[in-house]
Amino acid sequence: MTHASETRDQIGVLIVDDSAFMRTALSRMIGSDPDLNVLGTARSGAEALERIGPLNPDVVTLDVEMPGLDGLQTLRRIMAQSPRPVIMVSAATVEDAETTFNALSAGAFDYVPKRLSSTSLDIAHIQADLIAKIKAAAHSRLPHSVPRKLAQSAAGLERDTFPHTPSIVAIGTSTGGPKALQEILPLLTRDLSVPILIVQHMPMGFTTPFALRLNALCQVPIREAAHQEAIQAGTVYIAPAGIHMTVERHLDLRATICLSPHPENHLHIPSVDILMQSIAATYHSLSMGVIMTGMGSDGVLGMKAIHREGGLTLGQDEASCTVYGMPKACAELGLLHRIVPLSQIPQQIMLATRARKRA
Repeated sequence: MTHASETRDQIGVLIVDDSAFMRTALSRMIGSDPDLNVLGTARSGAEALERIGPLNPDVVTLDVEMPGLDGLQTLRRIMAQSPRPVIMVSAATVEDAETTFNALSAGAFDYVPKRLSSTSLDIAHIQADLIAKIKAAAHSRLPHSVPRKLAQSAAGLERDTFPHTPSIVAIGTSTGGPKALQEILPLLTRDLSVPILIVQHMPMGFTTPFALRLNALCQVPIREAAHQEAIQAGTVYIAPAGIHMTVERHLDLRATICLSPHPENHLHIPSVDILMQSIAATYHSLSMGVIMTGMGSDGVLGMKAIHREGGLTLGQDEASCTVYGMPKACAELGLLHRIVPLSQIPQQIMLATRARKRA
């Protein structure tokens, strides 16, 4: 069967939602982009499974809550019978957030929150997010190519030494990040000697259940960060959605978390750049930045600041990224000391923080 993208220049999309209003709204939003083509809609999981074969869409948008086969059950059948990128469309409730994280673990590409109930501003926001993620999802089906000059083998890295022992680690990630963090954070061991601060681009209502989920999976404590909270070694902090996270160091060398809505003119709030620039300014060469899977370039300025201060910089390689955007932007500017597969990131953090300063 000919693939949708081979018969037209546009990306073919199947919309699955039990709400007629949502099917219409999503169809209009997706159809507004000349690169996208709504091939059809389905009112249920069963109908979606019937339509995927004949329509052969490049990407499927899938409602989380549906009668009969729910979104998670439908996703699992799609992945078993006719795998392709699926974007979950989820309400921002604790229950839906948990289901969404289960869907990401089951193979969903990404998710967008339903925010269509009140103003046109909400609709405009989800439209840009949805279109960008559909395009990224379609692109993810293309074969990866890893430039030799950027790729580094993980072999022998245990024998490497580090110029500094970092006192703090900042991680930035976006699309593909929830699944990636669920894979790597459980590999951190109890002897983690530094705090780790994470910015994961995520809608309101998702970061609290995400932190709780990670905490249940991991050996080290994972928590959603709180304003003016003292930063503890061996603890991982997730930035809350909708607010920037920075660090402050006091005269007695205590470090605390600062949460603020400012600056407001950032595409992403929280911003990876804001976190990493703060850590670079506070910890200088004793900072470590890790940039992982995600669309766009948030993190470039932050990784540049850490690199300029003499801190360590680590990037996820293209082959293991859901979307090779944020790490690619850093790699192309020569900001990364090391580029490793996702599975090697915990090992690199543990090795760096156990290292001793060179004589």
